[in-house]
Amino acid sequence: MGSAFVQLSLTPILIGVLSAIACALPGNFLILRRQALIGDAISHVVLPGIVVAFLITGATASMSMLLGAAGAAVVAVLLIEAIKRLGRIEPGAAMGVAFTSMFAAGVLLLEQSDTSTVHLDVEHALMGNLESLIWFKARGWESLFDPAALAGLPPELPRIAAVALLMVLLMLVFWRPLKLSTFDEGFAGTVGVPTGLMGFALVVAAAVAAVAAFDAVGSIIVIAMFICPPAAARLMTNRLEVQILWSVVFASLSAVLGYVLAGYGPLWFGADHAVSAAGMIAAVSGVILAVACVAAPHRTRLGAPKDAG
Repeated sequence: MGSAFVQLSLTPILIGVLSAIACALPGNFLILRRQALIGDAISHVVLPGIVVAFLITGATASMSMLLGAAGAAVVAVLLIEAIKRLGRIEPGAAMGVAFTSMFAAGVLLLEQSDTSTVHLDVEHALMGNLESLIWFKARGWESLFDPAALAGLPPELPRIAAVALLMVLLMLVFWRPLKLSTFDEGFAGTVGVPTGLMGFALVVAAAVAAVAAFDAVGSIIVIAMFICPPAAARLMTNRLEVQILWSVVFASLSAVLGYVLAGYGPLWFGADHAVSAAGMIAAVSGVILAVACVAAPHRTRLGAPKDAG
């Protein structure tokens, strides 16, 4: 039983947890800055960039995917500005048009491209491929200490682990300027904090997390983890440090419970087949947020970031 768990379920659960944490950490600050939909926007924008990068390079290497996503982000910014100026519509509408259009373009590129040799198609773009990330060389818990077995880990695991660690390190290093620019941008500017640069860096960090998680868990989880765990955590406390910890707990709980329920939940109710792990993880994160909205101690203060310093 233990051997089967290590081989079939351990790596998908770890990848799901690390992806959720990597997205939830910058998501906390996006929520407090009232920019939560930027996470949604990023997940839409990266798709055409990733597809174009694959079509040009023929590989799914991390650097090419990141460069493709960055290029798509630049195109999105230019497109938004063009729509605002030519159409004379408000920024929110321009963002909606640009992001949905680019996501649709990415889906069309996927459907018209030969991506049969890699996990890059419409289904995997939306729901990822968590269930297929099996550790074939594992023979039990002792494989965790076997260099030969560790060499056979799915490459998505070390990749998302490195990005999750990077998110933690960036947050620790830039904690004070990030906190100041989030809660009091005017004061932060007077004490020398480059508020514009901090805002841009936060979006870049969110984009890096989204790109790293995109291949393994798909856009559904990326969108959910940017918003649901941080929003639920915001309802639990008025202290930012505690909010960060709550968001990590909620993100991890969503990934573990969602994966387990996706595999075994339908069987418990008499169904014959499992359901999408990505969809269930996102659904569990939504349930956690719903419970927090009803029962959390600070449920009336979501939208008041000045109290959470």
